[in-house]
Amino acid sequence: MSVENVKKYLAENGFEREVIEFEAETATVALAAEAIGCEEKRIAKTLSFDTAEGVALIVMSGEAKVDNKRFKEEFLEKAKMIAFDEVEEKTGHAPGGVCPFAVKEGVKVYADVSLKRFDYFYPAAGSSHSAVKMTCDELFRLGRVERWVDVAKGWRENE
Repeated sequence: MSVENVKKYLAENGFEREVIEFEAETATVALAAEAIGCEEKRIAKTLSFDTAEGVALIVMSGEAKVDNKRFKEEFLEKAKMIAFDEVEEKTGHAPGGVCPFAVKEGVKVYADVSLKRFDYFYPAAGSSHSAVKMTCDELFRLGRVERWVDVAKGWRENE
C-alpha cells in the first residue's frame, strides 16, 4: 500500500485535511520533526509487533520508547517487533511509512497514552515522505483504534 492508498482511505472516511508530502525523507522521528518543523514528541510513530493474536500496531509519541514490562502487562506476552523485511507484508506499509490507516485486514491498532497530552500530532501517511496532522479523536476514528494502552516510557516528567 502507499501514500495514495492512505489518501484515498482518509478521503473515503471523511477526513478533509491534506496529507503532507515532503521532498525530504521522514522515515525517522528526527527527520519527520525537521521536515514538519515541530518537536519530536509530536511525531506519532507507529511500531509494529507480532503478537499471539496477530499483528499489532502501537501509535505513540516520538520521544517515547516501548517499556517491555508495561507491554507484557498490557498484552500478556513479551514485545516482539516485526522484522524489518516483513513489515510491509504484514502491515501493508513499508518501514518508514507505517501508519494506522489503510492497513491489512486483521491488523489491530492501539494508541499509547503518551499521545493524550497533545491537541494534535503527526503520524506517517503510508510512505517515508509523508505525514498528516490529526487529533486523538481523529486517530481513533480513522485508525480504527482498539483502545488506549500504556506501554511507553521516556515521555513522562518523572521518568
